[in-house]
Amino acid sequence: MTAVGIILHHERVQASELATDAIAWLAERGHEVRLPLADARLVGRPDLGAPEATFARGLDVAVSLGGDGTMLRTAALVAREGVPVIGVNVGQLGYLNEVEPHAMRMALKRFLAGSYEIEERMMLEVAVEAEAFEAGARHLALNEAVLEKTPMGHTVRLGVSVDGESFTPYAADGLIVATPTGSTAYAFSARGPIVEPTHRCLQLTPVSPHMLFDRSMIFAPSALLRIEVQGHRPATLSVDGRNLGMLREGDAVTCTAADVAVRFVTFGPRDFLRILKSKFGLADR
Repeated sequence: MTAVGIILHHERVQASELATDAIAWLAERGHEVRLPLADARLVGRPDLGAPEATFARGLDVAVSLGGDGTMLRTAALVAREGVPVIGVNVGQLGYLNEVEPHAMRMALKRFLAGSYEIEERMMLEVAVEAEAFEAGARHLALNEAVLEKTPMGHTVRLGVSVDGESFTPYAADGLIVATPTGSTAYAFSARGPIVEPTHRCLQLTPVSPHMLFDRSMIFAPSALLRIEVQGHRPATLSVDGRNLGMLREGDAVTCTAADVAVRFVTFGPRDFLRILKSKFGLADR
């Protein structure tokens, strides 16, 4: 018996339909199916729900039904347990998803038959130094951690240190610390470089910097980046799109490569350039 976790987009009808189909198909074959409590209620199967804190324990695979946001949520739920993830694209861009909806059952069949490969992607480990945050809490990010100005605020002043050595303060709308996977997300919108997703590095990209130095920087995955709020203007912290709260003068965030990785299930070699061209509408000449 295989234990399969299902995570779905809460606002896409097709995701709920696919989840219902997968639950029935797997149950007919004697496999265990588990969903986070909110997802289970959404598809009318509260009996299959599990608290998020224990959801991933003992799972053999997780199926993400949605877009990139759902994949980020899935990664946050299962990465610490080393659970591989099948991404089914029920979103718009779906950059992280390999499987289209019509091929979901075939993807499950191939996984159950052992006909698949695993592609690992590095994650960030994000720690917060602030009285308003839980002491010692560590947050995982597949894409990025962002410190930026409040929605109605002015630029913020953020001091950057690398491995304990002060680098420079930034006057900017914000700073992004991204993984290679996250290089095609928010960092891309801020004109950061595109990094091959299986590479291991940390990418620091300023958002609308008000200074002459406006370039992204690439660091080794072992580097420890510390970003401190300087001056009286607060900054908001988000991790993979989840707003964690506000940091004030003297508060700081540290980022480095996590000791766990996201394990994506693939069904053949992933051609990074082909995917890039397809998702961004690049044409051959």
